[in-house]
Amino acid sequence: MNTGTIKKNQKIKITGAGGYLGNLISEEFVKAGYKVSGINRNLLYGDSDLLKNELKGADAIINLAGAPILQRWTNKNKGTIYTSRITTTQKLVKAIHLLLPHQRPKKVISASAIGIYKTGEYHDENSNRFDSGFVGKVVLDWENALEELPENIQKNVFRIGLVLGKKAKTIQYLLLPFKLGLGATIGNGKQAFPFIHEKDVAKAFLWAAEKYQTTATFNLTAPKEITNKEFTKAFAKSLNRPAFLFIPGLIFRLLYGDAAKLITESPAVSSKKLLESGFHFKYPDIDSALKQITS
Repeated sequence: MNTGTIKKNQKIKITGAGGYLGNLISEEFVKAGYKVSGINRNLLYGDSDLLKNELKGADAIINLAGAPILQRWTNKNKGTIYTSRITTTQKLVKAIHLLLPHQRPKKVISASAIGIYKTGEYHDENSNRFDSGFVGKVVLDWENALEELPENIQKNVFRIGLVLGKKAKTIQYLLLPFKLGLGATIGNGKQAFPFIHEKDVAKAFLWAAEKYQTTATFNLTAPKEITNKEFTKAFAKSLNRPAFLFIPGLIFRLLYGDAAKLITESPAVSSKKLLESGFHFKYPDIDSALKQITS
């Protein structure tokens, strides 16, 4: 396996560089001294030879392409959600195969999601109790597409939890009602709330490029696990506001249809493997994460 360490000034190519996580991760690599450039979206749907030329000389590729999944799952939207992840990843892998061995990247580091897991249960990376619905299929097929990479390329996959941060849409949606004292627990609040701070997401991708030298899949969630009710209480406390309300899951089902399960149901997820592999979280618990976000 080609596990050479990625060094400063080397070239990083990113799919989905213009998205929320793409911007964060690009900034992290630029600050660390890397030459970062995005891969044009059209190349991911176009001719493989053109994409091959774009990838030539990259030392690492970061794969983040994917349409937002929290939207009504109409047939059209489901198609977009699926192809924006699986088709683009398949095209990326094909283009890498077209490169001569010495032209290929040392590493491919890809986003995935904890949505691969069955909700209401506890999972580490060895779990094969996968979600049997739409989300589970999308994430599983996404990861399977990466299995076709040449064997000598290091592959790291991060199953990312709910991302929190100053720029995160989740926080932007919730900030005003919580500031007004209208913060609310969803349903009975007992469902897991597997979060990760945005800075730890960017930090983890940089760590995989610089430090980690073996193919592996990791759950990328904060090690201190909480429930939705505990998040609601902590967020309200960080803003010095009360939060006594409850929102029935039915409200979200009316708004989002089947996609509401992304809000009302979650798997409980362990990040022990990532910790044991040497990664250090900057925000390992909800209080430290929210302190940074609301400061």
